[in-house]
Amino acid sequence: MKTSREIRQDFIEFFVNRCGHTFVQSSPVAPLEDPTLLFANAGMNQFKDVFLATGTRPYKRVVNTQKCIRAGGKHNDLDDVGRDTYHHTFFEMLGNWSFGDYFKKEAITWAWELLTKVWGLDPKRLHVTVFEGDPENGVPPDEEAAGFWRQQPGLDPNNIHLGNKKDNFWEMGDTGPCGPCTEIHIDRTLDFTGGKLVNAGVPEVMEIWNLVFIQFNRGVDGKLQPLPARHVDTGMGFERITAVLQGKDSNYDTDVFTPIFEKIQQVTGAKPYGGSLESMADTAYRVIGDHIRSLVFAITDGAVPSNEKRGYVLRSMLRRAERYGRQYLSTKAPFLHLLVPIVVDTMKSAFPELVERVGPVTKLILEEEDSFLRTLDRGLKLFSEVAEKTVAQGGKTISGTDAFDLHTTYGLFPDITSQMAREAGLLVDLKGYEKRMTEFRQESGKDRKKIIISAVKGEMPQTDDSPKHDSLKLTGTRVLGWLEGDTIAREGSLSAGAQVALFMDKTNFYAEQGGQVGDRGLITTETGAFRVEDTQRMGDGILHIGVVESGTLSVGQLATQQMDEARKITMRHHTTTHMLNWALRKVLGPNIDQKGSLVDPEKTRFDFSHDKALSPEQVREVELLVNGLIQADHPVIAKVMPLAEAKNLPGVRAVFGEKYPDPVRVVRIGIQDPAFPDEGNSVEFCGGTHLARCGEAGSFRIQSQEAVGKGIRRITAVAGELALRYSHRITMLLDEAATKLTCRLEDVPQRIEALVEELKKLKSGAGKAAVGDLQSAFDKLLDGASKVGDVLVLGGIVPAAPVDQLRAQMDRIRTKAGRSVVAVGWVDEGKVGLMTAVSTDLQDKIEAGKLVGELAPIVGGKGGGPKGIAQAGGKDADQLPQVFSKLIQIVTAKLA
Repeated sequence: MKTSREIRQDFIEFFVNRCGHTFVQSSPVAPLEDPTLLFANAGMNQFKDVFLATGTRPYKRVVNTQKCIRAGGKHNDLDDVGRDTYHHTFFEMLGNWSFGDYFKKEAITWAWELLTKVWGLDPKRLHVTVFEGDPENGVPPDEEAAGFWRQQPGLDPNNIHLGNKKDNFWEMGDTGPCGPCTEIHIDRTLDFTGGKLVNAGVPEVMEIWNLVFIQFNRGVDGKLQPLPARHVDTGMGFERITAVLQGKDSNYDTDVFTPIFEKIQQVTGAKPYGGSLESMADTAYRVIGDHIRSLVFAITDGAVPSNEKRGYVLRSMLRRAERYGRQYLSTKAPFLHLLVPIVVDTMKSAFPELVERVGPVTKLILEEEDSFLRTLDRGLKLFSEVAEKTVAQGGKTISGTDAFDLHTTYGLFPDITSQMAREAGLLVDLKGYEKRMTEFRQESGKDRKKIIISAVKGEMPQTDDSPKHDSLKLTGTRVLGWLEGDTIAREGSLSAGAQVALFMDKTNFYAEQGGQVGDRGLITTETGAFRVEDTQRMGDGILHIGVVESGTLSVGQLATQQMDEARKITMRHHTTTHMLNWALRKVLGPNIDQKGSLVDPEKTRFDFSHDKALSPEQVREVELLVNGLIQADHPVIAKVMPLAEAKNLPGVRAVFGEKYPDPVRVVRIGIQDPAFPDEGNSVEFCGGTHLARCGEAGSFRIQSQEAVGKGIRRITAVAGELALRYSHRITMLLDEAATKLTCRLEDVPQRIEALVEELKKLKSGAGKAAVGDLQSAFDKLLDGASKVGDVLVLGGIVPAAPVDQLRAQMDRIRTKAGRSVVAVGWVDEGKVGLMTAVSTDLQDKIEAGKLVGELAPIVGGKGGGPKGIAQAGGKDADQLPQVFSKLIQIVTAKLA
């Protein structure tokens, strides 16, 4: 039996080795660059620009396996997961594509060959559907595809079925590329009688591969027009084909899931997975096994659980899985994070990026679990009470108000409440829930983008923020109050959804200052959780700006403060900013002054005085110096000292115009003894958060430089994993350049220089060479001329050239040929040109202008002109040979 890894590799190698495709890595499942898309939900997402003709690729044939999530939005399989044997939120889509290259014949033939010859599926069990046609839009039945299917060995013609527009016509949207598709289904019934169940939505006969033929464009008027370049887009669910090839009735019985189920059993102590659709424990296995895959892949690719958009979907999945574990597998503690390593281990061969992020992904999932589990048991208890009350009153629907309370107080999202209600034989009034949530948002001001803090009424509480330099987690802090509107509250409670600025007696959160952004994170008490979205300073108080995420918060409660993982990235960027400042002075001179900076989790942005751009060599030298400090792993030492004393430190740097406190905090890099600083090291006034040692930065890369004002330059750079990703991207681009230039990587610069020189020479000699080539092409036309009576007829394709050169050659060859008719064509950047010439003694019978007017429609154009020489344009280069056949016919007819 083939393993899932072997099946995936079979598919890729078949299309690479047998069919000449290029393997392209999956795009991220969380498309951060496309806010219109929650998740990548099909293999074609990364190639959408090709189909829309807004982008191109250096290849015509592609194969890949795409990471997909269908949860939320238009494509949503979330509610079906766990209830059957084949629905998933996360899945792989195996696919092959043709961008204006091969079409139906090859796609169908190769699909059949892979399924029946490579994988050995019984042709008798395979059924195919083709589009039945759409008379309303003028699209006939797809007899072309059906004809190619009938040619496949072993396929029973009775297993070819017609499908309607819903099942067998693919459209990207209301407008744009579209076309018929042909689907391959497998009959898994015992008696081969599944033909009548095709597209019936039963697991015994299921679709395994969809071949889409993109050949039309739907305009804004709804009408279909043929596309000039036709494409193929195919998709096959990896989990489904694995179940078929491993002889399993359920996707969840394959080796894609069995290692995960074994780990679930190990960490929960539950009974082993039994595969039953009736058992809620087995349903829990399927839900947890599916959802942990979605979480690991999405978070690895940059998504983060939250209360907005794709983050909401991820948080909902995590809480669904946690709830199933608590209710049906009797878990008592966080367990999902313990499943991350097994997901990574089973998938790392195909998606090696998982290995790099296993630590942060595990940590983030654990934090989410901890937050939810504080209120889950109380939420489950309240749901039971609500359900019992509903039944006792003779009802079947849980009210929208109750669903709202379960969400805002206990973190049970409405889809989780709906799922629990369904298990109890009840419904949920979701319209009532939405109405109550809308009212709640309006009341609480949740739709505001940011709290605006101006005048404040009341005494500002003081916050000890000295722990901000120590750790990401701080326990034993106390809620002092909050700022709501312009009023400070020092007593009372807050409910879920309240948007305020929270005051604590002490904090490890860094308030925005000195170019470093304010921290984000979570403050939790026994009764609730507060999501910190920004941290700002006001006087001696630190404002933790955010929203009560769940439960309630009260003045005087003890709390735990946990910063987001992004703080570590910010610290990397802040420490490397100091290194960058030092390195710039080393490379550009001691007169370089810092003019400003912005340090956040995405980057460091550093402004400095300099009147010209850094050369590539200078950029490289700066990077080497910074990375040298990182590799040397120098200590980063901070000390508070009197401002006057600090100003006298050799080599100390400060931002011009910045006001510093007294005493001031001094950060030194590479100095073992703070009493003896060295001018060759970084010494700066700074109150920000930093790494303990340079080596923790990992690596450093400059991404860009630009001018932001007269004499002011800006460098944007990244550190740590972001720097590695940037380096990998640059390496990939260089590898691609080396491949295209057919040279070694280290030879790319010299190869480019050589090409530039070659291009210069070609341009300088292009005029002479072009004229010579053009003259030779016209002379060859004369050598191959046909005769109609005593008239020479010359016709053929010539190189594209300026019109004046073409006219000169037409005149020359017409004179040289004597009594003659000449017609030439050429293609320039996809456009077709035609030119005709007639000798003077024939112009009473044949006019060049009328002749080109008759020929031009053949190439989709029109034209005309005088009797002697005329020209036309067109767009269909494939029809040029027909022009010259028609030329003989026209001349023969006119001279008859």
